[in-house]
Amino acid sequence: MRCYSLFILVCIGLCNTSCTVLQWRNSDIEISQKFNDLDIVTEISYFRVDSLDLDVRIQSVPSGKEYNLVFLHGSPSSLSAWDGYLVDSLLRTKTNMHAIDRPGYGYSNFGDEITSIHTQSQIISAAINDKKLENVIVVGSSYGGPVAARVGFLNKQVKAAVMISPAIDPTIEKDIWASRFTQWKLTRWLVPTGYRVAGDEKKVHAHELELIKNDWKEITIPILHIHGDNDDLVPYENVDFSSKNFQDIKIVTIPEKGHEIAWKYSNLMIPHLLELMERVQ
Repeated sequence: MRCYSLFILVCIGLCNTSCTVLQWRNSDIEISQKFNDLDIVTEISYFRVDSLDLDVRIQSVPSGKEYNLVFLHGSPSSLSAWDGYLVDSLLRTKTNMHAIDRPGYGYSNFGDEITSIHTQSQIISAAINDKKLENVIVVGSSYGGPVAARVGFLNKQVKAAVMISPAIDPTIEKDIWASRFTQWKLTRWLVPTGYRVAGDEKKVHAHELELIKNDWKEITIPILHIHGDNDDLVPYENVDFSSKNFQDIKIVTIPEKGHEIAWKYSNLMIPHLLELMERVQ
């Protein structure tokens, strides 16, 4: 009984903070102010999908260069996870950058999940076309990894894709016990919105990967898979799946690092992005 009471108190505490830090999102005003303080030009736009009553938020840092990096975050998260890249002085001299709130996160219909990897990829591909982006490299972290590769399958303007810590092998999808709280009626309403969306994606992720797994072999663009060998959330063994299923694949192992490499160690990721850009150029 004491443990149950403690659990309820913790859940209530999470609920009370769900509109702030645990939602992993910043408003348009907050983003604009931050980049203005850093003297970095940034633009925020929304791509409308009428058929889904969906507005997808996109933050862009233009450079006037030929190539475009498009960043897709994991779960739960938002486009602000890529701040370390958008503010990087070297990247800003090499390429235009665009970070996207995936459907259900940030300010892209927050809380209204779309659990289909294929549908999410179609939306991102349509946004790329709407902004008339050419010479695109899509970078996705965790759940965003297979979405990035799928966009490369769908859109001819994508010249390469980067998957950082991707959950891409349907046979080794790891069960995260905490995500069950997002599915139980008793506890779902207590869980912050971003985590509910993540839990809904997680519930069907293996099935969604199964639906598209035979298409990976048809992708001819370069694929870069970066993974920490100490990842306790998305098993490192996902690299074996990638090495067997993509035609043009490069595996980069980050030693003694876990799942957080995309947002915590941008300094380790950026050199690999620059090398890939040189290759496709």
